[in-house]
Amino acid sequence: MGPTSGIVSLPRHLKWSGSVRYDLDEPGRIMDLYRTVINEAAAPDDLHRYLNEAALRSLWETIWLPAPVRSAWERQFPDLATTRTSVDIA
Repeated sequence: MGPTSGIVSLPRHLKWSGSVRYDLDEPGRIMDLYRTVINEAAAPDDLHRYLNEAALRSLWETIWLPAPVRSAWERQFPDLATTRTSVDIA
């Protein structure tokens, strides 16, 4: 169950350039953190440690991800695709 507030510092294998610190209380920073973790995670532990399921679901429709990454996640977690589709239709 990952954090949803406060300061988070990612290890260098996840954030290899720029600042490793994310202040999740600043607007947009949680989305930046999630995008980085989803794209760079090397092991399931990275996902479990830094992503919060409820926050991920609420961000899913608006978070920018490369199409192959989004497709892979939606194949693995079909309810994410359903959530995005139901919002797109409305």
